[in-house]
Amino acid sequence: MRRGPKFLLDGLSMTVQEGEHWAVLGRNGAGKTTLLELAGGRMHPTSGTVQILEETMGRVDVFELRPRIGYASSALAARIPRGEAVSDVVLTAAYGVQGRWVEEYEPEDLERAKDLLAAFGMADMADRTFGTLSEGEKKRVQIARALMTDPELLLLDEPAAGLDLGGREELLQALNEILSGHFAPTTIMVTHHVEEIPSGVTHLLLIKDGAAVAAGPIGETLTSENLTETFDLPIELTEQAGRFQARAV
Repeated sequence: MRRGPKFLLDGLSMTVQEGEHWAVLGRNGAGKTTLLELAGGRMHPTSGTVQILEETMGRVDVFELRPRIGYASSALAARIPRGEAVSDVVLTAAYGVQGRWVEEYEPEDLERAKDLLAAFGMADMADRTFGTLSEGEKKRVQIARALMTDPELLLLDEPAAGLDLGGREELLQALNEILSGHFAPTTIMVTHHVEEIPSGVTHLLLIKDGAAVAAGPIGETLTSENLTETFDLPIELTEQAGRFQARAV
């Protein structure tokens, strides 16, 4: 992926199999969000091939492909009307729109939106407006929205960014419950911090300057050595009960 003389991604190859849950980790500007935009069918590569859910970008109607993909990002959240009811923020994902207008929804759509809000502890705030929520609450609503269409692929761009400790842990607990479910969608989650990786993640891509440092099962890929190379800083990694911590040494 190239913008003018700058390569946002350069020679990067990645294969995600059905049922896997990936985290993508790297510095600011490493190319993580660009990779997610490609995986979501929202960008076309300058060269190379992107295949999503057995469809090839450039040979498929992206408007038919995107409903099969759940997507949550700060850029998408910025387009949600602040005065929109929380229940409608989730519900309108059924039509792939932001802001309820004249669409008609089936009873099962209404029930699914209600169930998703309950799963993320937001049932009591269904009638609140989106703009009045805290950052943590907004993140949970965004992920509930991303799951509304029962997607085959779930893409999360820094879902825990900007949250305090309590908000982060509540969100990660909810994500872990989703990822550990038998019918969980294949997932790619971008993050800056190993502490924000839920215990249900199975694979990891470490990315630096638009290229892969390492990729594979998280137990093999998430190492002090690979983190040191990715962040150009001596890093010590510790793990406890499926959660990680990293610090400079």
